[in-house]
Amino acid sequence: MEIFSLPGQAAKGKVWLVGAGPGDVELLTLKAWRILKTADAVLYDALVSQDILDLIPKDAEKIAVGKRAGKHSAAQDEINQLLVTKAYTRKNVVRLKGGDPFIFGRGGEELQTLVEAGVEFEVVPGITAASGTSAYAGIPLTHRDHAQGVTFITGHCQLESRPMDWQGYANPNNTLVVYMGILNAGIIRQGLVDAGRSPETPVAIVSKATTKEQRRFIGRLGELEQLAADPELQMPALMIIGEVVTLSDTLHWFKPEAIESTQVSDEQTQSVRVSGASIN
Repeated sequence: MEIFSLPGQAAKGKVWLVGAGPGDVELLTLKAWRILKTADAVLYDALVSQDILDLIPKDAEKIAVGKRAGKHSAAQDEINQLLVTKAYTRKNVVRLKGGDPFIFGRGGEELQTLVEAGVEFEVVPGITAASGTSAYAGIPLTHRDHAQGVTFITGHCQLESRPMDWQGYANPNNTLVVYMGILNAGIIRQGLVDAGRSPETPVAIVSKATTKEQRRFIGRLGELEQLAADPELQMPALMIIGEVVTLSDTLHWFKPEAIESTQVSDEQTQSVRVSGASIN
């Protein structure tokens, strides 16, 4: 797609490519928070949590451009053009992406477009979904006794038409993290098993990680399709495959239900403070 800019006219603003992290608003970096609070326009993905979206200034233009498997979403070319267009009419344009923009976030593609259009930009990294999810699920991605390496792959809908290095992914000494793989759980299971990975390999699917709605679905590689089809599983969800999953029961520290009680306690405390202030 040809990107349209204004010949002979420099872009008015700057684009900030910002990683929003895996969901928990407190995992947003200080720099990301500072940039977001000064935004004039924000193009945000579907994976960005509502708590983070609530930080956007009320007078800023907000544009949802998120992609979700199986659902209508903005084409990448349209997003690229929007970034350029907004840079010519706004001062601070934020492209807000879930996780980190350079890990399966198409951040590089969008920056290439900005370079071609002569638009100034800056990148603010975010905690990627693999790191945030594994930490909140009690699953270290590497461990001297279980996994000496980790591989990130995307399990998007074009798996069948693109060659996958199943032999490399099936390495029993590595942890495999699959982004966007729920719809292709059967293909992933079959590819790994055919390449020699044991059907008994521990697996975890973590849903809505780092949020109060986080859920873990633990099982074995041979039953990956059944885990992915659980009616209680909500998107986004990430797959972690490997022996490190066996540590999840003992290292699992995050208790989503505790968030609710903390929020209630905070609200009660705030109410008392307000009441006390009015009395004084």
